[in-house]
Amino acid sequence: MADNYIESSFSTLKQTIPMMLKHKVSAVPTNYALWYTYVSNESPELTSAVDALLENKVPLSDIKSKELYRSYLAEQEEISAWELRQSVEAMLIQLSQSLQDTRKETTEFKKNMDNCVDDLAKVEREGLSIEEVMALVRNLVKETQNIRRSTISFNSALTDAHKEIDILRAKLEESQKEALYDALTGLCNRRYFDEELASLSIQSNLCLVLVDLDHFKRINDNYGHVMGDLVLKATAKKLQATCRDGAQAFRFGGEEFAVLVPNANFSKARVIAESMRKAIEKIGVKDKRSGEVLGDITASFGVAEFTKGMNPLTLIETADKQLYKAKRLGRNRVMPMS
Repeated sequence: MADNYIESSFSTLKQTIPMMLKHKVSAVPTNYALWYTYVSNESPELTSAVDALLENKVPLSDIKSKELYRSYLAEQEEISAWELRQSVEAMLIQLSQSLQDTRKETTEFKKNMDNCVDDLAKVEREGLSIEEVMALVRNLVKETQNIRRSTISFNSALTDAHKEIDILRAKLEESQKEALYDALTGLCNRRYFDEELASLSIQSNLCLVLVDLDHFKRINDNYGHVMGDLVLKATAKKLQATCRDGAQAFRFGGEEFAVLVPNANFSKARVIAESMRKAIEKIGVKDKRSGEVLGDITASFGVAEFTKGMNPLTLIETADKQLYKAKRLGRNRVMPMS
């Protein structure tokens, strides 16, 4: 029985190495494990994922292989640790933004209290003679001054807490240099994008779509950062759902996203971008506190096609120029038109 198992293992290994050479996969332990599992068909989910990539002629870059390993072969402890880091990062982002909102409200409250103190002091200066009223006024002045002092202390405490969070986030980011995903949206992050673009740009027939939410600052200012986060998550979900034929969405930074479309010409990439634009128009995000539904969410798109002699940075700059045109022409559109 043991001899049969060893013989079967060697047979699988003999098929694994040529497959790795054929697809130019780096000879590292995780890739051996990945392709050994693929050849042996021990994980149907992994086999389906790899087959889909091969069918769409998507290069199996180092970063793509890391994603496959993490998704299908990593031990549960590794996955749990990664998910924990992701959850902590998401919590810190939300807490940090909530503190910023609270600081803004606290500053406004202090201003109102200052006005209240001035008005009450004015009443006293005007010399009202009813002693009971004056006692009440003096008491109100005293209480309001106490509230003002409390507000100042609270604002100072929030500032200190915000500094602590910034330090903690910096430490977490340092430990997460190998992370591949954006904690808030769940999309692959900018590091993943840069490495995947460098790999894909070796081949031709590659397009890039840059996506930027319209008037996102207005959403944060009017509804708060928590609602802004929900809009970003909903947008990411729509982009993922609309990706097809090997296209992949990334969190590019802030309210901006990127979509790489391999083995596609400009016309095909533009069709995908237009589908994404229409999908984002249908987003509705509900504020659990007020019950209000935020709609009328739109995004602008810039599409660029990789051409011979172009480097990755030029491709990004070309797509960004088209995105700027879309903004300048009124937003909620895909540029160029044709």
